[in-house]
Amino acid sequence: MVRTCGLGIVFAVIAVPVALAQFPVPAAKPTPDILFRNQCATCHSLNASDPPRQGPNLAGVIGRKAGSAPNFKYSAGFANADFNWDDERLDAYLTNPQAVIPGAVMPYRQANADTRKSIISYLEAQH
Repeated sequence: MVRTCGLGIVFAVIAVPVALAQFPVPAAKPTPDILFRNQCATCHSLNASDPPRQGPNLAGVIGRKAGSAPNFKYSAGFANADFNWDDERLDAYLTNPQAVIPGAVMPYRQANADTRKSIISYLEAQH
């Protein structure tokens, strides 16, 4: 009986580390540059000398009049967009582009406020 109890303790000690090793490690929070690269860079560049992609070049977007990036053909709704891009407008636009500029073609929407803030701060840092 003592042997059985002793073996049970040995197996329990061995099993605990194996069970703990099965918990997933929390994912690292992506940095702003990675967020931009993964969520924005397919359609937008931040290099002022790059031609527009599916979306306008975002180099210097903070403070720029909406719909005024050179060499980009904007959707009709931008003709009525009489404002300059700032944090608040970009936040609203990334949340729901069509609510800010009716007829905007951008399909991207970001519901997570922290992700939007991170992307906007990255755009500001690139200015």
